Amino acid sequence: MVHTCRNCKRTFSTELQYELHRDACWDDQLICTRCGERFAERGATEDGWHYRCPSDDCDADGIGEDLQPIADVLSVSR
Repeated sequence: MVHTCRNCKRTFSTELQYELHRDACWDDQLICTRCGERFAERGATEDGWHYRCPSDDCDADGIGEDLQPIADVLSVSR
């Protein structure tokens, strides 16, 4: 079975390769515009609808508001 990353579309022949890639895939990363922390999208939500910065000292929330896809931030800064 072929496993495909939903973020960057790379394919992997084993589930283990896919899971290792998924943990480091930048296309799934968010950055908090308040505190600057980077984190995986799945780490910022419990239900897939509501997102907040996972940093204990930060109360930022909302993709497209305080939380931005890192690819968007990096492409703007270049």
